[in-house]
Amino acid sequence: MGAMRIAVLGTGMVGKHLAAAFARRDHEVRIGTRDPEETMARGGHGPEDPPFAAWAAEHPEVGLEPFARAAAFGEVVVNATSGSVSLDVLRLAGDDNLAGKVLVDVSNALDFSQGFPPTMFVKDTDSLGEQIQRAHPRARVVKTLNTLTAHLMVNPQVLGEESTVFMSGDDAAAKATVRGLLEDFGHTDVIDLGDISTARGAEMMMPVWLRLMQALGTSSFNFKIVR
Repeated sequence: MGAMRIAVLGTGMVGKHLAAAFARRDHEVRIGTRDPEETMARGGHGPEDPPFAAWAAEHPEVGLEPFARAAAFGEVVVNATSGSVSLDVLRLAGDDNLAGKVLVDVSNALDFSQGFPPTMFVKDTDSLGEQIQRAHPRARVVKTLNTLTAHLMVNPQVLGEESTVFMSGDDAAAKATVRGLLEDFGHTDVIDLGDISTARGAEMMMPVWLRLMQALGTSSFNFKIVR
């Protein structure tokens, strides 16, 4: 698909993987954070999550800006923040800056306050995707990519066979745009679950995903829907 302006909100592993992958596909990319100076000074969390300054040096084409400025820049905005702060971050991004735009939500409603494994702070009667859509009714929210780890979001081929990703949203045109982005990443089996309320199902897959990660000793796996 053609080049777009894409804002990725969040500077963790998910945000960095997505921003780099979009940039490799010749999109104009800005990554959003609360405080760019603090983010550049922050240390990393190991080889898979280096300090942001080191990552930024390897990706000079990706700009770092406050949430609101990044969101204003993007034609597509990606919420790659931790679910516990997503609503606050999107408030900082600004409702006017999200209005009319495709808002891709890859977050999960996980509560780590009592340790691991986390609980879910919203489930079955609601979803984080729905909460985001209600908070920003002029945005076109599409839930996707929340059911697999960061590096597989952008490079599913490393698994060696086709696997499945899901998407949920109320706007057909927004979902068509997101499908195009997913296919550019190499996702060949994209299942449209339906309207944004179906994000409940995708989000509730996380408890199973977490138990699988423990049982398999790796996060490098994905679901495959055989039909």
